[in-house]
Amino acid sequence: MTLPWVLAITGASGAPYAVRLLEVLASNEVPLHLIVSKYGWRLLETEVDVGSRDQLVAATGGDWSHVTLLDDADRGAAPASGSAPSAGMVICPCSMGTVSAIAQGSSRSLIERAADVALKERRPLVLVPRETPFSLVHLRNLTAVTEAGAIVLPAAPGFYHKPKTVSDLVDFVVQRIIDHMGLDITFTSRWEGRE
Repeated sequence: MTLPWVLAITGASGAPYAVRLLEVLASNEVPLHLIVSKYGWRLLETEVDVGSRDQLVAATGGDWSHVTLLDDADRGAAPASGSAPSAGMVICPCSMGTVSAIAQGSSRSLIERAADVALKERRPLVLVPRETPFSLVHLRNLTAVTEAGAIVLPAAPGFYHKPKTVSDLVDFVVQRIIDHMGLDITFTSRWEGRE
């Protein structure tokens, strides 16, 4: 049995990362529990003109046979319990408010509770913040979640692959997320070193 990943989208700028990540995971039939916060939906509409489930399905390739959309207000859904198995969780993009809640263990929503579960069960938790600059409060919260076991993977693309388009930059970050999920999926060129 392949365990599902939990994928959450929150209200930090960076909707193209979320859409592309969801597209890659859905097209590779990775089982997903998808949670979109209220501000995540607003972000999707603002940045990529996606305002509904149907539009998100269309924007990510149309095949959601392995994707289950959950309500962020439903703290009784499977990802809220450590007894429900999962492969881990990714929050992309991850707002600083969400980072703060995870760092403090406040668990006010399904996204926050699922992240808390990932940490307590020692499952991978990948947080993809897209914020600049970081305040001292941000840095302390990012340090706290890292100390608790999360992987902080800022949406900061590299340039050694000589990107030509915005999509190339998005793919760079999404490939790094996929790598930290431990999935054998490659769709970008990789650094091969210099002789």
